[in-house]
Amino acid sequence: MEKKIKAMFFNGSPRKNKNTADMLQSAMRGAEAAGAETEHVHLYDIDFKGCKSCFACKLKNSKCNGVCAIKDDLRPVLERARQADVIVLGSPVYYSYPTGGMRAFMERLMFPVGTYMYEREEGGDGHAGRHITLRDKVIPTAMILTMNCPEDYMRQIGYPAILDENAKVMEDIFGYSETLYVYNTYQFNDYSRYDFNLFSEEDKRKYRDEHYGIDLKNAYELGKRLVEKI
Repeated sequence: MEKKIKAMFFNGSPRKNKNTADMLQSAMRGAEAAGAETEHVHLYDIDFKGCKSCFACKLKNSKCNGVCAIKDDLRPVLERARQADVIVLGSPVYYSYPTGGMRAFMERLMFPVGTYMYEREEGGDGHAGRHITLRDKVIPTAMILTMNCPEDYMRQIGYPAILDENAKVMEDIFGYSETLYVYNTYQFNDYSRYDFNLFSEEDKRKYRDEHYGIDLKNAYELGKRLVEKI
């Protein structure tokens, strides 16, 4: 019997039913349409911390096998992720970065798979070559990043230079990665309760009405596309 493709989706937002969660659910539907078995993990439901720099995963003859050695509530999730064929991370952007919960998860997910070993090209200048990782296959990955700011402002303040680094690291570790940006998100159910003058509720509602369906479709196609790369 042919092995079922396993796709895992990780929500790094504190919220379970807002923009990031919506995008992940749509990406999951796309993955399922392409024939994958999916799993959704809400990181804020799990009691864990980031990397503790114990270096157990870097010991000679380490028995970690690409899974963080820390034995906490995240450990079984990481063990399942190690067997996944597709990995999608979703997070809102807080102060130029994914949430603290998502960053902590990324440390625990990726550091044990990476190594301090490098395969240098013969005759190269010492820098050309390939970073050796413990993965035994290319794992298509992606980040879905939602944010309050519009696209033009996001680029003006240099977000791509910061946020694209996440995709570069994921591509290095897993072999392939994409990023889907979702801009100008509608944040509150009732804007009248909050202090703000940086933006217009009417403008944000109008943008959401015109673009949210497109964003959901893009997320769906992303999930489908990643599975089809297997």
